[in-house]
Amino acid sequence: MRREDLVCATVAVLAEAETVLPSWVEEAIREAVERERNPIARSQLSAILENIRIAAEGGVPLCQDTGLPVFCLEIGRDLSIPPFLEEAIAEGVRRATEEIPLRPNAVDPLTRKNSGDNTGPGMPDIIIDLVPGDCLRITAFPKGAGSENGSFLAMLNPADDPLDFVAEEVAKRAGRACAPVFVGVGIGGTFDLAARLAKRALLHMPGSSDLDMALLSEINRIGTGPMGLGGDTTALAVRIETALCHTASLPVAVNLQCWANRSSSATVRGDGWSID
Repeated sequence: MRREDLVCATVAVLAEAETVLPSWVEEAIREAVERERNPIARSQLSAILENIRIAAEGGVPLCQDTGLPVFCLEIGRDLSIPPFLEEAIAEGVRRATEEIPLRPNAVDPLTRKNSGDNTGPGMPDIIIDLVPGDCLRITAFPKGAGSENGSFLAMLNPADDPLDFVAEEVAKRAGRACAPVFVGVGIGGTFDLAARLAKRALLHMPGSSDLDMALLSEINRIGTGPMGLGGDTTALAVRIETALCHTASLPVAVNLQCWANRSSSATVRGDGWSID
């Protein structure tokens, strides 16, 4: 694998993720317009579709908050992991920040000093999965502050109903997270594993299990609606991931994504790279 290939792939997936929504996300919004009974909610959803059209046609970011650079790497077990892996992705982020352009969002948590290029300690955030094969698949998954600030984690009592808790909390927070939202849920594991499950649930969307659909229905029944203005469409998709947990605990985490559920992937091989 060549360093420059990984740098270029990083720029490309960020550029696509920031400007063009995955087709299934746009289709979910179009279907919501058809189902929505509240006229104010329909107008909000229609405005979102116009936003999507303008961004795609102009090659400009879907939102002024271009988010923090989050990447999922699926690395083939037969691939020799290059020593430049993290630095090449960081270089791609720096180039993308200037070229797309991206808003410099990454700041020191204590001094609030801006890094200027979305890289520095802990950024970009890189999630690694090992998979069969000898290629590397990189997925850009930018996360803005509105949806991240609406996310949450709690340590419930084992007797509590985690799905009722999630539905009630999402309904409270969705309007501030630019609803309609996508809801990644992690139940079980440890304190930090629950949060990782919730993030992976977003990455692996859409969910389709009976439990996913039941929770989606319950969230939408509460009626928070697009942008918190009321309506049938508070969430567009839910996915639940679980892990075994201690008999005395019940960790529950939710990672929200706003209507702009942005992602794009590319595969990097020994002889080049291509957008998936």
